[in-house]
Formats: sequence, C-alpha cells, structure tokens
Amino acid sequence: MLTYQAVATDGAARAGILHTAHGDVETPVFMPVGTAGTVKAMTADAVRATGARIVLGNTYHLMLRPGANRVFEHGGLHRFMDWPGPILTDSGGFQIMSLSKLRKMDASGVTFQSHIDGSTHRLTPRGSIEIQNKLDATITMALDECTPFPATLEQAQASLELSMRWATESRDAFVARPGYGLFGIVQGSIFPDLRQRSAEALTAIGFEGYAVGGLAVGEGQAAMFEVLDYTVPCLPADKARYLMGVGTPDDLIGAVQRGIDMFDCVMPTRAGRTARAYTSTGVFNLRNARFADDADPLDAGCRCPACARHSRAYLHHLFRADEMLGPMLLTWHNLTYYNDLMAGLRRAIVAGDLAEHAARVRAGWQTAKEDA
Repeated sequence: MLTYQAVATDGAARAGILHTAHGDVETPVFMPVGTAGTVKAMTADAVRATGARIVLGNTYHLMLRPGANRVFEHGGLHRFMDWPGPILTDSGGFQIMSLSKLRKMDASGVTFQSHIDGSTHRLTPRGSIEIQNKLDATITMALDECTPFPATLEQAQASLELSMRWATESRDAFVARPGYGLFGIVQGSIFPDLRQRSAEALTAIGFEGYAVGGLAVGEGQAAMFEVLDYTVPCLPADKARYLMGVGTPDDLIGAVQRGIDMFDCVMPTRAGRTARAYTSTGVFNLRNARFADDADPLDAGCRCPACARHSRAYLHHLFRADEMLGPMLLTWHNLTYYNDLMAGLRRAIVAGDLAEHAARVRAGWQTAKEDA
C-alpha cells in the first residue's frame, strides 16, 4: 500500500516522503489541478518543469467526459494525459455540493444532471471508487458530502454521519494494490466536537492518508486555521495529511505550520489565465497600465520562462492583445512559484528554522491584496 514517511519536523510541521506506485513525492507538496485530464494552459512537460511531481484529476468531470471506460481502454489516466507520476483523483464530493441545484441526494448516493448536456447520472461510494480505479488513480478519495458553509450544528452533524457511512462503503469497495492508497476525508464544518468525531471514525476504519475537507468554502482564514489547530492533532502521525482546495500562498504557509503535508487548489492556474501573478513581492495584475513599459522581469528570483526570458511589459502586452501565450506563461510562473514555495518550506523544516523562513517570505510580500 501507499505509505508516508516523516523525515524531519519543526513544531507541528513535517517534511516527509510519500511512497507510491508511481514514484516518491517529497512533502509538503502542492498538486496542480488537472480537473479533466489536463492542467489548463500547460503541457505535461511544462507542468513537470515547474517542479510538480503529483497532479490532481476529478472523478465527476472525467466520468462525464471522456468517460472512465474510455480512459481505461486507453491505458488509464497516466498514459492518457502523459503523466507517469502519481495522480490523486477527487471523488466528486465537492461537485455534489457546488451543483446542488442539479442533484438529489439520498443515503446511498446522489443522482445528478450533467452540467454539460443535462443527462442524468448516479454516483455512489462504490461507483466513485470503481471509476477512480478505472482511471488508475494512485490516490483515491473516499466519496463524501462537502458540508456547505455556513451550516447549523444539526446540518453539519447530518452531513458528517452521511460522509462517515460513505467512508466505510468506499473502504469496502477499494481494491488494495502495492503503492496505491485510499484517503478518508474529515468533515464537521467549524465544530470541534464533530471534527474530532470524524477523525476518530475515519481512523477506526483505517486509510492510507487523511484529508481535511469542508474548508476554503467561505469560512475565512482565521476559522480555517482554528479548525486545523484542533483537527490535525486527531489524525494519525504516520499517515499523510491533505488539506483540500487550499489556497493562497499565505494559507499554505499557515497550514504547513499546523502539520498539513499536501495541498491542491485551482487558484494559481485560474489566476494565471486572468493576468494575476503570485510573486515574492506580492500579487500583480499584469493588465494594469503601469506595467506597459516595465522592462523588469516579473519576479527576479524566479526560474520560469515568463521571468527568465520576458519582461513585465511583454506579459502585459500579451494579455492586452488577448494572446493565448499570456495565460500559458503566467500559469507556468504561478505553478513554479507555488512549487518553489513548497520546496522552501520543506528545506526550512529540515533546517529547523521554519518560523524565521515563513516570516521572511511574508515580509517579502508588499501587499496581501491584488494589485489594482
């Protein structure tokens, strides 16, 4: 089975190695989101050049198009998308929440309408696991209900009970293979007792890793960090910990300091397509007119092609001219920044100076808000 090995700690933070059937992954790690079998605006070689060693795919989107059977017939998602490294597949739970107007949920699963053509589909815990198996996901996620925010205690408790039932069914359906693993997902909204109950229930079932779900859905950073403060200590120390759908660079630093090992988020790729760049000195909007004659590189310390070969003025021009190269270069940059941020945090954990390193990184950001 897939295993996690911690190699260094600094407070609650950990540096480790995830041993998988498709290669080892050093943690903490950021996973670029390749929802439909591609990281938008990037070739697989470009994604690898950013430093990424594991990517994320999505069960909901892939089951609708091109279909799990078709991916299976073409050798699985690794071969289909030219990514021989590890792939984690989201079970579809978040889409169940976000597409609430198109779905009907019951105790055994969810019936929903495709957002593509309106066709009706059924997703159950067993069905989700079987689809992810056909995709050949290195890391499979248990099907859960991502509890919306805000939620009352009663709503969060009902959602939690459904997710824990589905976690058991997902575990029963998973086919164990060397180097593959199934992750359970902790739910419970912002209620400490529910988060503890969820963590204890999942640990009793037994998974190869544990995700913290139901965050970055509107609760704010302070509440998210508070949930991590009382949730992470409830999780097994010898298993990987994954914070789903997070987040900004500051979110990542804070979560690593609280013991999280793995992250995914559409933020760096989505930002890259809309002219927003994450840099060591803040967040820039390259459409801003002040960059029109700026001959400086976007981020002088960055190794990506956007920074090493082009000026801010050129990137500004590409977006003003609606040239597709603009989103490509800026997505490449943002993913490089995120992966280099993770690598820096890992080195700091090993060196035992994470707090000092985090303070230096944060001090380098001239503003926490997007440049107007």
